[in-house]
This record gives sequence, structure tokens and C-alpha cells, in this order.
Amino acid sequence: MTQTGIPFVFMRGGTSRGPYFRREDLPEDRETLAQVLVSAVGSGHALNIDGIGGGTAVTTKVAMLSKSKDNWADIDYFFAQVSVEDQLVDFKPTCGNILSGVGPAAIEMGLLEPDMDVTRIRINAVNTGARIEARIQTPEGRLIYAGETKIAGVPGQAAPIELTFMGVVGAATGAFLPTGQLRDRIDGIEVTCMDVAVPMVLARAEDFGLSGYESCQELDDNAAFFARMEAIRIAAGARMGMGDVSSSVTPKFGLLAPPSGSGSIAARYFMPWKTHPTMAVTGAQCLASCALTPGTIADGMMAPPETSPAQLVLEHPSGTIDVLVEFSAEDGFDLQAAGLVRTARKLAEGHVYVPAAIWPGFGS
Repeated sequence: MTQTGIPFVFMRGGTSRGPYFRREDLPEDRETLAQVLVSAVGSGHALNIDGIGGGTAVTTKVAMLSKSKDNWADIDYFFAQVSVEDQLVDFKPTCGNILSGVGPAAIEMGLLEPDMDVTRIRINAVNTGARIEARIQTPEGRLIYAGETKIAGVPGQAAPIELTFMGVVGAATGAFLPTGQLRDRIDGIEVTCMDVAVPMVLARAEDFGLSGYESCQELDDNAAFFARMEAIRIAAGARMGMGDVSSSVTPKFGLLAPPSGSGSIAARYFMPWKTHPTMAVTGAQCLASCALTPGTIADGMMAPPETSPAQLVLEHPSGTIDVLVEFSAEDGFDLQAAGLVRTARKLAEGHVYVPAAIWPGFGS
């Protein structure tokens, strides 16, 4: 055999998509694993022509699932972000949109049995240590995908998947504010460095001469902005204790502006070398936390909520995303939990093939 076949389920999770594997079907060591994922996705070509990737960062994501080793959780979710062209794999971050498909994929793979009506699945995000409870629609013990829930960035309607995030503060850096400051100044730009669900560097759009309402294409075409943003992101990563982040997708970068419509605040999220076409689930939590925290770069952009939980509506390039945040403001901002509603759909299943020279498989 000149190729190795690896079973997978191909899922759309939220506004991302990619292969979902059983962790046990992949090599254990990270170096070989990375080579396998690069080959499977087709990283190294703008169209991922020699793999199953879709030519964008939101379609070159991978989920690896197993029965959890954590006493609290049912499923361990190990995420990998594969680059489109650079043949790199980043195992540091997690992805909340791909997380949306973890529950359905785990049921499809036989890693757990559905309950009647609604199946509650406790998920351990291996990369960051975050804990998430997903509520999946399983009427009469059957997994369904059809429903009436719409999310911006995905056509049509589908069954809702409710996600509640816990333990997401400081998961990557050990601190809510990794630099110890509500604001830092880097290259003349005020930023807030925050670690909630994903470590981020956040700035005001106006400080870059932007409105914050630009389309993805307008931002992606602004080479001067991206060059300055990347320099600030790298410098901030070092201040956040993350070392040299020049080849890592974290920390992410985000821009905030007052709302242009009926939302709470306008936001743009970067992956970080392209603009996210919608909004990352993890990023939405961090952006919402920044907007709610007094003294950050978001001060004055929206009226602070009077009670918890608070529903924040983030305006993004394709519409809006709602984030339900439970918090305490008695002694500064303390995030307790964040909830979102996403959808997912199974697109295909079978085997993806990689050259045996990269990995001959088990027992070879």
C-alpha cells in the first residue's frame, strides 16, 4: 500500500469546517501527527489542492476526539489549526466553532450514546484546559441536524447546539490580564491584553485610522494595517509571557468600535493573518469580556449592563453573534461562565488518505 487510510467524519461546526478524527486512529508523537494533518488538509497550496482543506483558515481546522481521561468530562477535544500554505500546525489554541461539532461527531463516532430528547456532553478542551457543556438535540434518542436556528455566516437553519463555557479565564497564560495591566501602549497604540477562552490583543479601530465596520476584503487588502498589527501582536505576545509568537496563531488580535446598528459593540477578529469572515466563538467571549471590563480600551463604547447574566450582541462582518455572560462586578470584572448557541452538520464520512511515506499506519 502506498497510502494510509484514516477514518474521519467531515463536519461543519459553527462557521468553520474540517475533519473530526478519533485520536486513537492517529500517530501519538506530535511531529508525525503534524505531518499527517498537513498532508490530509493539503497545506502548502493556496487552494489545498492536494488535500481536503478549503483554502482558508476556517476550513483547515482539525478536531481529534477521545473518551475523556478527565473525571469531570465525557469527551476530550484536541484541536489543531493547520495553516493554509505554510505547512505548519499549531496545537496551542482551541476553536469554539469546531467545538460546536464535537458533540454530534462524538455520537457519530460511537464515543458516547445519546440520551432522550437532549444529550448533555461535558467536553474537556485539551489544548487550553477549558471545560464546556454542550446540549445536543436528540429527540427519542436520535441525533438530528434539522432545526430552526440560524447563525450568521451559515445559510439555512439547523438544530441548536447550546454551549456553556467554564474555566476559560487565564487558561493559556494563567491570568485574566497577562501583562497585569488593563491597558498597555505598544508602538503608540493602546491595547488590552486579555486571556478569556483565547489569549487576545485588543485595540480600538479608530487608533488605526479605521471605522471598525470595514468588510473582510477591505481589511485584508490593507497591507499597512496588517503589518503594524502583526508587529504589535508579536510584541504583546512577549509581554504576555508567550515567548516568540511570530509563527503561532495566538495571541489573536481584535478591533472594537461603537456599534453601527442595534448590537452592543462592533468587533473584528483576526486569525491572525487574515480577517475572520464572521466571529470565533472563543474570540467572542474574550471580546465580550473586554467590553464589560471597566478601564479597558473598550471603555465608553457601550452602556454597561446593570445585572448578570448579560447578553452582548457583537456585530461582525457577516452579521451578529450573541454572547450570554455571567459575571460579578463587585471587585473588578470576574467572568463566571459564557454561553452561545451554534449549529453543526455532518457533511461526509469515510477515509482520508496520506502517503505511507509520511505515516505507514499502525502495525506496519
